[in-house]
Amino acid sequence: MGKPKAPRRLEDNEARAVLRTIRVSPQKLNLVAQLIRGKKVATALADLEFSRKRIAGTVRKTLESAVANAENNHDLDVDALVVAEAYVGKSIVMKRFHSRGRGRASRIQKPFSHLTIVVREVEEKVEAA
Repeated sequence: MGKPKAPRRLEDNEARAVLRTIRVSPQKLNLVAQLIRGKKVATALADLEFSRKRIAGTVRKTLESAVANAENNHDLDVDALVVAEAYVGKSIVMKRFHSRGRGRASRIQKPFSHLTIVVREVEEKVEAA
């Protein structure tokens, strides 16, 4: 007798992928996440492919993982997927010290962040002629 299965947090036409403890500041990661919010998956992947940001490759892999989850786990149509949400959260911050002149020291903060990408299947709008 186990406990009952938890209800699914996402809707039936959504899938997500989460990447935790990425070695980049949340502010820099959010710049790349803004780049793909609300776009079709094919366009978002192309934008990430040609982005000059260092973290864009990692975001691209996470987006591909969300698409694979949608296709394999939830039987969604890959061509009709849109990036519904892409949000960034703070994680740990490593504190380090850097020696300076005259026997002083200054603090260096090395932040980590989390990335969550939710893709949603949308119906194509058929226009009447």
